[in-house]
Amino acid sequence: MPQSRIARILIGSALVVLGLFGFLPVLGFWMVPLGLFILSYDVPSIRRRRRRLEVWWHKRRQKKTGKSSS
Repeated sequence: MPQSRIARILIGSALVVLGLFGFLPVLGFWMVPLGLFILSYDVPSIRRRRRRLEVWWHKRRQKKTGKSSS
């Protein structure tokens, strides 16, 4: 992960945009979530969505296993 905020934003944006061309041989749709993950370090709205996804995933995993963290 680059230390520069500008570099992270450029790399994350490039991954999202290029990931939209995932039907092409070299590029893939896997680039979109990776780009959003990188952008979530610097863009508050994406960070909030990532955090909600993490909380939802954690609750879902707890329900499946029947365990509680308390």
